[in-house]
Amino acid sequence: MTRHLLWLILFGLFVLQGTIVVWLLPSSWQASVHVTPHFTLVFILFIGLFRHRHSALIYGLLFGLLHDFNYYGAMLGVYSFGMGLTGYLAGLAQRRQPNLIFYNLLITGFGLLLFEFINYGINRLFKLIDIDMKFALTHYMLPSVLFNLLFALVCYVPIRKLLEGKRIVPANSED
Repeated sequence: MTRHLLWLILFGLFVLQGTIVVWLLPSSWQASVHVTPHFTLVFILFIGLFRHRHSALIYGLLFGLLHDFNYYGAMLGVYSFGMGLTGYLAGLAQRRQPNLIFYNLLITGFGLLLFEFINYGINRLFKLIDIDMKFALTHYMLPSVLFNLLFALVCYVPIRKLLEGKRIVPANSED
């Protein structure tokens, strides 16, 4: 049942980030910096942290590809690769560390920043954008990461309760 609920939540966040959130962001923010909501990526990172890294990889690949088809038609696979890789790496980073809110939000922040760097790097590599790295970092990447970290902080406790709710881990189990 939880697996079906994850699909519904991810799809709802996908629709939410593309429709309503764009209208809710103040236009004064969008005049000086560009904030992009990545709520599905935040949830995928939490799946990697609290469930399993392979699940985060699969969800990241599928919803990233859906994002590529729906929003960015110039090149397919950028979001899919970025979401899958960052979800997997978040789960890999969590394996040997304590499950603390600060550490989990730090991993989420690094995952969001890594995703932004992957997105920028691939688009710059194939000459789809011609923006200086410093300008992109200060006007695109960091505002998006901070906005998405705020969303992650607000939703941390309910998502953690949902994802860790019915998981039973044997005492001698290793990944």
